[in-house]
Amino acid sequence: MAMVSRSAFTAWGLAGSLLLAGCGGNAPPEAPARDEAATGTDFAWPASLPAFGDGFPKPGDACRRIGESPATSDYLDDSASLVGCPTEADAEKLGGKLLKVVDGVTLVSVPNAPAPMPGDGDGQGDAKVAGTDYDATAQLRCAGYRGMKATMCDAGVKRNTEDGLTLVFIDWPDGVNSRMLIFDKAGKAISANTNEADGSAKFPVVGKRVEDTTIVTIGPERYEVPDVFIKGD
Repeated sequence: MAMVSRSAFTAWGLAGSLLLAGCGGNAPPEAPARDEAATGTDFAWPASLPAFGDGFPKPGDACRRIGESPATSDYLDDSASLVGCPTEADAEKLGGKLLKVVDGVTLVSVPNAPAPMPGDGDGQGDAKVAGTDYDATAQLRCAGYRGMKATMCDAGVKRNTEDGLTLVFIDWPDGVNSRMLIFDKAGKAISANTNEADGSAKFPVVGKRVEDTTIVTIGPERYEVPDVFIKGD
């Protein structure tokens, strides 16, 4: 019988091991599964939907408010917030009207019905809103900033400052720009933080009373501020 050398035996053993590995004996690790439930900061919001804010209805929530774009222009309503959610289940929790799914995001229209806050006519008097130095917060009708159509803007108010003025801070949905409106002791709009950079400085600040609301215009910009938001209880 022919003798088999140690080197040949070793070579055959190595070849066999490689063959077993190729047949699945040592399968490569599986790729991590895609997290289908990724929400909030983990969710990749599409460019077609300009999402803003830190969550809706409260910071940290999975859904976010959605601004104007070609994909949303037909769904904007100044009596409701347009909200996008990573999943239909998240959207259903908001209790609004489900609209459609756009690029993986479920759009829902949520009526604007903010809960009463201290100092906004609820009979509780002024008190600072938790986590802010505002006496009250709300959403106010706004339009015209850099051509933006009518929408709802987040706003906060500081009443009776050291010089007796009331300051209303309005945040635009782009999450970057804002406007401060200044009212005197009688609740009359007298000024705003206009500037040369955005072209607002060339326009006068005009306040017009319409029933229980002051409509402030600064050129193309328009803000509707209810009396109760300015004066409180």
